[in-house]
Amino acid sequence: MVAGSTNSNIHFEPEESCPLLTASITGFQLAVVMIALVVVPVVIVVRSADQPESYLTWTVFASLVICGAATIFQSLRLGRVGAGHVLVVGTAEPAIAICITALMEGGPAMMSSLIVLSSIVKFAVAFRLSLLRRIITPVVSGTVLMLIAATVILAVFRTLTDVPDDSSTIAAPLAAIVTLAVVALMLLRVRRALQIWAPMIGIVFGCAIGVPFGLYEFGIVQDSAWLGLPENAWPGLDFTFSIKFWALLPAFVVITIITSFKAVADVGAVQRVSRRQPLASDFRLVQGGLNVNGLSNLISGLAGTIPTMTASPSVAIISLTGVASRSVGVCAGAIFVLLAFMPKFTAVLLAIPAPVAAAYILVVMGLVFIEGVQTVSQDGMNTRKAVVVAVSFWVGMGFQNQAIFSDLLSGTWEAILSNSVTSGGLAAALMIGFVELTSARRRRLEVDLDVSSFPEVDHFMQRYAESRDWDEHVTNRIRAVGEETLAIMALYESEDPSGKERRLIINLQADDSILELEFLSAAYDVENLEDRMVYLSEQPELLDEHEVSFRLLRHYASSVRHQKFHDIDVITVEVEV
Repeated sequence: MVAGSTNSNIHFEPEESCPLLTASITGFQLAVVMIALVVVPVVIVVRSADQPESYLTWTVFASLVICGAATIFQSLRLGRVGAGHVLVVGTAEPAIAICITALMEGGPAMMSSLIVLSSIVKFAVAFRLSLLRRIITPVVSGTVLMLIAATVILAVFRTLTDVPDDSSTIAAPLAAIVTLAVVALMLLRVRRALQIWAPMIGIVFGCAIGVPFGLYEFGIVQDSAWLGLPENAWPGLDFTFSIKFWALLPAFVVITIITSFKAVADVGAVQRVSRRQPLASDFRLVQGGLNVNGLSNLISGLAGTIPTMTASPSVAIISLTGVASRSVGVCAGAIFVLLAFMPKFTAVLLAIPAPVAAAYILVVMGLVFIEGVQTVSQDGMNTRKAVVVAVSFWVGMGFQNQAIFSDLLSGTWEAILSNSVTSGGLAAALMIGFVELTSARRRRLEVDLDVSSFPEVDHFMQRYAESRDWDEHVTNRIRAVGEETLAIMALYESEDPSGKERRLIINLQADDSILELEFLSAAYDVENLEDRMVYLSEQPELLDEHEVSFRLLRHYASSVRHQKFHDIDVITVEVEV
């Protein structure tokens, strides 16, 4: 158990039985809140690409079934499949822009094939996340998120005026402004517990404003049956591997990796909020969550609809209701599946006016943009990061809008670079790669976690300082950090009830005037250590009961961070040199 405050708000933990009525009501609430995240992105993608209504109906049906089934499997945890917690799966907003492009360039069949191939990456991420983390750093993934948001917003702007020709000139702007205002005001002023309802309430108000102007298509709802299946509009797959296919595949892969890292964060967060007493996150649950995401993405591609990803509001619902029982996730997923077979309900969502849906997506993409900014700056901002973000962002937007050397590019290069995610992401990855190659090499030491290892640790610290030509004052400070951290981690080992023998791994890397010291404690039988370390990077710092020891450590360091993740303790120390 890790140190931290008790969460008395939790009435039912994941493994605990929950009354059927309570689970049903909570699951229904969760489904109602999340339904917009499942359906509205699909509507935006299909309508922005000018696809037929039959295909739109099919994709909404498929998305509801797939997201519902994935939510159920996330809750159940069958072997290494599922996170074992209430974690709703919705459609992937970051994939909106690239899916629109794929539909416009090659149609539904090519988009489906791209999703199928890129979904394989999800399984690779679950198996070997550490390798991909070296390529897709927070700076790269954050920049890509910013590019995705900016590109989607440009596409959404075009749908703000998509209304019947005989509509009043003020109909579209009024519906969009009301939707945007309601969502924004709720997010800004109402209590946090009510903010999760903002999207749904905003859409309802926008639709209500659109009714007098004839924007809401009641005919679609009236003509739909209460129960039944949609018209078969399955697009099939297209593996002709054209130039456009290969040009778009890297963007789909990058987005798949980014949504995988988001799933890592979401599974870690839902584990934290679902317990009365905080426990260290379990990487096996993270792997299970990623496996469900991979399966749902694969099935989405086979079914011809857009990809999926975990939905962060699940955490807010658990905090609000205090019910974290797995049965809630099963009920919410079952409701999604049930609604898919109710065409009249689907028609209610499909009849949402385009300006209303566009206004909602504007808010969502604005939050995605801010998430990108936060991802980039999560470890602080420096000149190198700023240059990478600035250059790659505007390179991506320039190529997306054909404003950079458009007359010199043709054929394959035009197809590859014309997408902002591919061109901007490639620019960011190349610059980050250059920085990594030219950075100081990391030094590593592995010893038994015991105070008897102090001479070896001290010698390692001293040799490293000498290799950098640091003065005696800096050298002694680094040696003191090594001594204090070893003492703290040895104290943790003495309190470990498992009695397992543990090892201490020390990594040192200097960057400009900062030396980062990473002290990692793990049992000798822990496997996939590098992968667990990547999962650990998404976990927050712990409040520690040994605060006196940490105060002494902070005397020598400019920054101290402690994290714990399923049999692994990590203390990261930064020292100004």
